[in-house]
Amino acid sequence: MGFQALGFPCDQFHNQQPESSGEEILNGLKYVRPGGGFVPNFQMFGLVEINGKNEHPLFTFLKKYCPPTSDTFQDDSLLLYSPLKVSDIRWNFEQFLIGKDGKPYMRFSPETDPMALKSEIQRMLQTKPEAEESEGFRNGV
Repeated sequence: MGFQALGFPCDQFHNQQPESSGEEILNGLKYVRPGGGFVPNFQMFGLVEINGKNEHPLFTFLKKYCPPTSDTFQDDSLLLYSPLKVSDIRWNFEQFLIGKDGKPYMRFSPETDPMALKSEIQRMLQTKPEAEESEGFRNGV
C-alpha cells in the first residue's frame, strides 16, 4: 500500500472548526476556505477531540510516541480543552507520519508545509518495516 493522508478536523483551538458533520466541513473547504471548489483528495473524518480528557485514543497513541513540536502553548484562552499536557498537539494542521508497520514515525509542527514532507514520505515508502521494536521516534518540527 502506498501513501495515504487522513484529515481529522478539531474545534479545540479557538473554535476554528465549529462544523460538526463531515458534509459541513467539506462544504466549508469547498466554498469558504480555501474555497474555489477545493475538494480534498484524502479521507476526511468528522470532528474529533485530539487533546484533553476526551481525546480520541488515536491521538493518545500518536502523542505517546512522537515528541511535541514545541515547548510552548498558544494563549490558554484560545485552547478549548483541559487538562493541558506537554505532549498536546499545539494547533490546527499539526502532522504525523506513520510507517507501513503502523508505528508513529515523525511529528511536524502546524507551520510545516505539507509539501516539505515529500522527501520524508518517499524515504518511508522505500524502507522496509523493522521486525523489532523501534526505540527512537523522530520529531520533524
